[in-house]
Amino acid sequence: MASDQADAKGFSAAGYGDQGNIGFGRQPAVLVVDFQRSFTDSAYPMGRSGHVDQAVENTARLLKVARANNVPVATCSVGWNSPRDMGHWKVSSVYKDMFYGDAGMELDPRIADPSDFHFVKGAPSIFFGTPLQTFLTRQGVDTVIVTGCTTSGCVRASIVDAFSYGYRVMVPEPCCGDQEMAAHQANLADVGRRYADVLGLEEVIQAISGKRKDA
Repeated sequence: MASDQADAKGFSAAGYGDQGNIGFGRQPAVLVVDFQRSFTDSAYPMGRSGHVDQAVENTARLLKVARANNVPVATCSVGWNSPRDMGHWKVSSVYKDMFYGDAGMELDPRIADPSDFHFVKGAPSIFFGTPLQTFLTRQGVDTVIVTGCTTSGCVRASIVDAFSYGYRVMVPEPCCGDQEMAAHQANLADVGRRYADVLGLEEVIQAISGKRKDA
């Protein structure tokens, strides 16, 4: 405990988080990372987290508001053609049920919608090697709202890349899930003092309500 307190004082003394909130820009988009059956369906080893399940429910609520207000939504699944095009993962569960054509790559029906921009990625970040950047540029997006799973893995990687590309990054805490709460909390605390605004769901809903654009 004493060590934890010393670390916290160290970050504060070094100026982490001192700049205050980044705030929303002119045009937000919602990014949904890996809410696919492999992570949300209890039939799969990684799909048994109640925390992830609740994050899906919260994200479904956020997406309903986003779509009603013409806020762009991009969703992704992670998967591969074969083990030969995978990275050197240390997670045994990703080596099955996550190949093209597998049901584990299907989006959770609670968040899937044909109006959204959907694609498959092969690495942790939703940006790496995907068409997302082009899509966001075409939509005039300057702010991304990152949701999905897992917080300590693909969500964090997506947050860092979004920051690196120059976006304002918003993270609704209830819309992200992980296998363990401690990992979720630690990673959001860390990105919150470096790269992103970590917000409540109601704050984000309020921010995107009324953002409707002319068709």
